[in-house]
Amino acid sequence: MAGLVVVGADGSPSSLAAVEAAAREAVLRGARLRVVHAFLWPAMHVPLGPSPLGPPEGGLRNMVEHLVAEAVERARTVAPGLDVTHAVVTGEPLTVLEAQSREAELVVVGSRGAGGFVGLLVGSTAVHLAAHGACPLLVVREVGNPSGPVVLGVDGSPAGERAVEFAFHQAALHGTKLVALHAWTTWNAPLPAPQDASEPYANPPGALADEEQLLVSEALAGSRDRYPEVAVEQRAVRGGTREALIEASRSARLLVVGARGRGGFTGLLLGSVSQAMLHHAHSPVAVVRGGDARA
Repeated sequence: MAGLVVVGADGSPSSLAAVEAAAREAVLRGARLRVVHAFLWPAMHVPLGPSPLGPPEGGLRNMVEHLVAEAVERARTVAPGLDVTHAVVTGEPLTVLEAQSREAELVVVGSRGAGGFVGLLVGSTAVHLAAHGACPLLVVREVGNPSGPVVLGVDGSPAGERAVEFAFHQAALHGTKLVALHAWTTWNAPLPAPQDASEPYANPPGALADEEQLLVSEALAGSRDRYPEVAVEQRAVRGGTREALIEASRSARLLVVGARGRGGFTGLLLGSVSQAMLHHAHSPVAVVRGGDARA
């Protein structure tokens, strides 16, 4: 059976943009698309049908059927011939989409939904799924540059290996270049071994920068062998990770980060860098968890 891409739909402009992106991803992957709406109101025991005093097409259930039908139609317009199904599941979006992620190869959501609070840059559903989902999450923040590269944040940690593989796969699917970006400072980079044991803190100029370039090369090596068709631009820059990735996202088709990386605190499921990208990147963002999530 073909793979499955799941997209959350709530009728908001953000979710409709997510539906379009999900339809394109499903076509590239040869996958099915499932449009999912989390219907919270039945669990709260409120009336779902039309009001006796209102029009017969009113009521919460009719509203949900209409917004799901609109989302399905949007997907079929973007990708004619795509196998599109839909599901209305009773429950809150966080738990409904987390459960859906267990059988999907990709979950797609908008950055903010219909219930988003004014002033928030990204919704709680996106943040929750980035930390707890069982498969990679694509958050459609802004429209990426269609001719831009896939930008990958590299930190060399074991937790980031699945993000590397996912980014290569995306670049191959879209037929675009991969920019592997690693940002380092003297505070977050390990010191290279000194060449002179009598001077344990002495290293030649540029030794630290060379070590960070080597870290990127080693992190990419396996995926480079598996995806020889993907052109790779490797960058190791001195500076803040958040600032470097946000700037790179301005010209990116997609930004890919791991959920947690080097320097993450034990017990945290979502790191500060991935959270910052969800809030501030200028392109869609894919967050890929480590060993307990399928990439």
